[in-house]
Amino acid sequence: MRQKAGAKPSQQASPTDTPVREKTERLWPSPASSIHVYTQREVYGTVGSHVTLSCSFWSSEWISEDISITWHFQAEGSRDSISIFHYAKGQPYIDDVGSFKERMEWVGNPRRKDGSIVIHNLDYTDNGTFTCDVKNPPDIVGKSSQVTLYVFEKVPTRYGVVLGSIIGGALLLVAVVVALVYLIRYCWLRRQVALQRRLSAMEKGKLQRSAKDASKRSRQTAPPRIGKRGLPQGKGHFRAIPSHKGHLHARGHGT
Repeated sequence: MRQKAGAKPSQQASPTDTPVREKTERLWPSPASSIHVYTQREVYGTVGSHVTLSCSFWSSEWISEDISITWHFQAEGSRDSISIFHYAKGQPYIDDVGSFKERMEWVGNPRRKDGSIVIHNLDYTDNGTFTCDVKNPPDIVGKSSQVTLYVFEKVPTRYGVVLGSIIGGALLLVAVVVALVYLIRYCWLRRQVALQRRLSAMEKGKLQRSAKDASKRSRQTAPPRIGKRGLPQGKGHFRAIPSHKGHLHARGHGT
């Protein structure tokens, strides 16, 4: 069959087109998973003391050699945030900016998913918000976590301490109530056991008395014994006495 002049030859789909396209699509990298960073909400300290800013994280990937941990500080009343610490390539770096250079200590361990730091010799100027950010390639997507530091002359009573005291008192009250319930139940069970034993003893006494009464009645209603000569013997009865003439005379016995 001939084709017309100028007509383009029809293109037929190659049977390998679809597999190649599918294979190409599979080469695209999967989206990065999310990393989770955790810190305390508030930390309290006194002037001249030290405080630990804890930072932990969770990642679905193995801890890589390219993991990085960064701490930022935003002073109280300020809108600017500065970098004060950075961990990369297995080495900690304390930034020269700010007043933390000589007062900061790295106590974290990325292998244990810990990025904590310690600030020594606290001062009122340390009041502010500290932000911990962790990247563990390819797990780089996630939100950082913030902790607020309050520096006082004396550490005030925390709301958490008060709340913990209330919860502890409530738990103690519940424990006392439970102990009382068990004590009352124990005493009730002991009383029931004692009452059961008393009833059993009373029933046993009644049975013994009934047996004695039955034995007594049976002895009273027993038939008289018969003598050798066919006459009953016993108190109030007569026994036969042979006479010289061969007759029998009745003589009272026991009178």
